[in-house]
Amino acid sequence: MLKAADQAWLQDVIDKLTQKMDWVSEKNRDKIPYTTKDGTYDDRSVDNPSGDAADGICWWTNGFWGGMMWLMFHETGNEKYKEIAGISEEKLDQCFSDYYGLHHDVGFMWLPTSVANYRVTGNPESRKRALHAANLLAGRFNLAGGFIRAWNDLKEGDTRGWAIIDCMLNIPLLYWASEETGDPRFKQIAMKHADTSMTAFVRPDGSVNHIVEFDPFEGGVARTYGGQGYEEGSSWTRGQTWALYGFMMSYIRTGKEEYLHTAKRIAHYFIANIPDSGVIPVDFRQPAEPRREDDTAAAIAACGLIEIAKRAGELEKDLYLGAAVKLLRTLDGSRCDWTEATDAILRNGSGAYHSKTHHHAIIYGDYYFMEAIFKLKGNDLYIW
Repeated sequence: MLKAADQAWLQDVIDKLTQKMDWVSEKNRDKIPYTTKDGTYDDRSVDNPSGDAADGICWWTNGFWGGMMWLMFHETGNEKYKEIAGISEEKLDQCFSDYYGLHHDVGFMWLPTSVANYRVTGNPESRKRALHAANLLAGRFNLAGGFIRAWNDLKEGDTRGWAIIDCMLNIPLLYWASEETGDPRFKQIAMKHADTSMTAFVRPDGSVNHIVEFDPFEGGVARTYGGQGYEEGSSWTRGQTWALYGFMMSYIRTGKEEYLHTAKRIAHYFIANIPDSGVIPVDFRQPAEPRREDDTAAAIAACGLIEIAKRAGELEKDLYLGAAVKLLRTLDGSRCDWTEATDAILRNGSGAYHSKTHHHAIIYGDYYFMEAIFKLKGNDLYIW
């Protein structure tokens, strides 16, 4: 798939990844990181910055560290990565007993940990954890609106009808549960949510809404919100990538052609808006200043684009693969830190346009960068 020069570059990145993760994993083996402070990973398994039930051990990104360990185990065969992945998976058991901090993001939490573990080792405890999480996710389905509710009660007010584009990456947990148990209900819920998302979230030009509010009693769209983007009607880039990659995941699991077409439409919009620099802003429709960027969106987009390229015709393949390689080369060339000055790899993530802080390490950026690199090699552990 790759040109000779790109193959040499890819091997160089894999060598740097392997070298860095060797010491980073040992240094942080008992943690569940989210970001860094003075170059050292924090630990969301013990820290709770806000005191809210959804922070701390129930924080939505807490599956990605385990996912990184499974990717490294798959790539290297080194048993230490499997051991470290098991530490964070067991710590997440506390979330089930705490309960109140869990919401739609259980897919992000247990696909890279328990589902990955079960796929690789057949661990029956991991299967049980993942099925428990799948039942929690299925229980959030709103029949009237055909959507999975996003967060629990928030300070913003009544959120019973809220759904978000991010959930397209949680519903693969439901596809897995149907495949594993033979029970079609999980897949039916996942597909209904995906179908609703195609019409309610994805705009004709391929841009997407972040938050859509439905009438929780009667169904139907009540309004949309800008969410983590610049404003209502704008184009939050990470939301674009959740949709791009998420609809590909639904296509891979179901074969429904509309999901593939939707993923391509979103991909075309994303590719058309990639700056010449290859550096992705937080929102494609944000003001020129202040310049706010999000490397995590580039990494996630690359994963989705590579998956589309695998299933594209010869005339299309180079478009998707070329865009993915451009994004990843940009990240490696000017956005990664391969030194021992920091535990993280990507340096410039942004949680939301209106966040107080920007351009810092975020764990899922590193996860999806690793996944994309191993996809290019043809040796990724597909856990979705």
